[in-house]
Amino acid sequence: MIIHRSTFALALAAAVISTELLSLAAVPADASLCPLTRRADAAVGADSLIKTRRSTATAVDYAAVKVDIVKALTSSQDSWPSDFGNYGPFWIRLAWHCSGSYRLSDGRGGCDGGRIRFNPERSWPDNTNLDKALNLLQPLKLKYGDAISWGDLIVLAGTTAIESMGAPVLGFCGGRIDDANGADSFTLGPSPEQAEIANCALNGNCTFPLGPTTVGLIYVNPEGHLASGDPNSSIDDIRQSFGRMGMDDRETVALIGGGHAFGKVHGACPTGAGPSPLEDPTNPWPGTCGSGPLKGKGNNTFTSGFEGPWTVTPTKWTNDYFKNLVDFDWVIFDGPGGHKQWKPEAKAGGPTPPSFIRMLTSDIALLRDEKYLNLAKEYAANITSLENDFKHAWYKLVSHDMGPASRCVGPLVPPPQPFQLPLPASSGKQPDIHGVRRAIKDLLFTNGADKTPSGKSYNGALFVTLACQCASTFRNTDHAGGCNGARIRLSPEKDLPSNKGLDQVIATLKPVQDAYPDLTTADLIVVAAQVALETAGADLPSFVGGRVDLPQEAIDREASKLLPRTYISDPIVAMRDDWRVKGLTVRQGVALAGRLRSPTHQTNTGFSGSYGGDPSTLSNALFKTLLSESWTRSQVPGEYTAVGKSGVYVTVSDLAMVWDAESKAVVQEFAASQKAFLDAFSDAWTTLVYADFPTGKK
Repeated sequence: MIIHRSTFALALAAAVISTELLSLAAVPADASLCPLTRRADAAVGADSLIKTRRSTATAVDYAAVKVDIVKALTSSQDSWPSDFGNYGPFWIRLAWHCSGSYRLSDGRGGCDGGRIRFNPERSWPDNTNLDKALNLLQPLKLKYGDAISWGDLIVLAGTTAIESMGAPVLGFCGGRIDDANGADSFTLGPSPEQAEIANCALNGNCTFPLGPTTVGLIYVNPEGHLASGDPNSSIDDIRQSFGRMGMDDRETVALIGGGHAFGKVHGACPTGAGPSPLEDPTNPWPGTCGSGPLKGKGNNTFTSGFEGPWTVTPTKWTNDYFKNLVDFDWVIFDGPGGHKQWKPEAKAGGPTPPSFIRMLTSDIALLRDEKYLNLAKEYAANITSLENDFKHAWYKLVSHDMGPASRCVGPLVPPPQPFQLPLPASSGKQPDIHGVRRAIKDLLFTNGADKTPSGKSYNGALFVTLACQCASTFRNTDHAGGCNGARIRLSPEKDLPSNKGLDQVIATLKPVQDAYPDLTTADLIVVAAQVALETAGADLPSFVGGRVDLPQEAIDREASKLLPRTYISDPIVAMRDDWRVKGLTVRQGVALAGRLRSPTHQTNTGFSGSYGGDPSTLSNALFKTLLSESWTRSQVPGEYTAVGKSGVYVTVSDLAMVWDAESKAVVQEFAASQKAFLDAFSDAWTTLVYADFPTGKK
């Protein structure tokens, strides 16, 4: 964590615009209404690539890799001499900063992808000199080649370093797949994409949906809020930033103190590290302190601008960080790097502290908050408590972006953890699916809330809406969510305004489940929608069951990360970002908008109605209507009505497909060809409802 350079965001944004600008990606203003999702880079061949790379990861000899890591830890290289004869703290920082970019708001960030090797992450001020840490790992990457990804190697190196210096670890989740570039980090910032999706008016004062308080840092400014040097100003920054990355108070304090048990900070002089990789890719961060062969290296290193270790044993696991924190008084001073930090003084009648240990303003903040202080005292007195909490918090930190435990590979994977939202095991029993389908078909035109043009009552569009809402919580960014678990029947999902009335749809389907006790609610929701769509004209692959239902007690605070993202104001940016987060191509996103749409659900959720047509027929009517009518805002926020026509309504996210040039081209294609729409819809629907299956649609 280091001080943000004010010119960094401007320089990197300019570079992004000139060299690597992506098409804007983004959740409709009414995104809570079946966000219609799947990732733009998950096009043809992506599933095959993922399976190939994950099968390769399964074959890695992790024990051999760990042996080589341990050897390399204490083999100091002249190109970048190790501190205290051990690269362990350096590689822990690398793994932390690669993983710590993860944020709950949209599941972006983390070390899956290994994007710390590329801009923008590569040039973040907080990642100063981590290019050297990557260089030191390069011989191991070359030795093992494609058998281990950069993402896995980085995390395994940090975890092995912790273990080698005496701390317990919970395990290692392998299976990360490297990205080809840093494009998926543009939304982490600084970039135009980040500004559109999650703007920060004052860097250092960033809030949700961003993770850190400062773009370019991993969490907070270690010198206090806006470098104030005031520990009290850091308290809220720490709690909010760590919270936005999924950590509670106990995990936060364990991570800070456990991480600071190792290594030191570097700020040997006030002149800095030199140009970043963005500014000088040929010789990034050469260092300006000292002279001769060790200029910018060893004792002359400048990384964060602070200087000194937290403990007297920076390559040995202890709880001395917490003992030092609570046993000594701490006095602020200006360090050699030109930044405010803290040195120890003896308390009245207390022992004399080591003169060279240091703390940062963000460390002292742990003494100024009652909850943090109590945890610091607990860990100072009880290393066993610290060890248990730290190993769990570290595993969560480096694995949160990997999604369910089922995605982890290798012999070191621990049991599923709460943050992975584990599902209960399937019973393995499958009902008579043909009987289930017949029973659902009998319900399509029985006591339905919607009406067909001929006046028949109809439930099919509500069945489709239920499945869409259930499945659309899936996020391809961190592989969380989806209909597996049937969370939509439980709080908090069932209580969302966008899901109003869907509990009654589940109740309508309940007799089918009563007749077939081996049928889970999750499977019932998906197969009911499939029956409705096929009856309405869709040609879908055969249904595959095996989903399970979560009990209410299994839904904890982690489930809140799956709630709708409604913070993006621009409807085009929101729509495209939603597709990207969920893993949909533009074509798939547009196709899903043409699903069966229930007028009853539209009115239940506050809209005036639908665009008209027949809710029991899957057709390209929406796309024709969007292109043929003129639209004006209705009295309902987020809704438009056709000029000169009564009872014809669309949402702002419907019109966003016409306002955006790329999606408009798809709308035009579908309006001209019913077959093109139906073919695309089949692909998109299958992608959506099977996205949360471990291996996708089988």
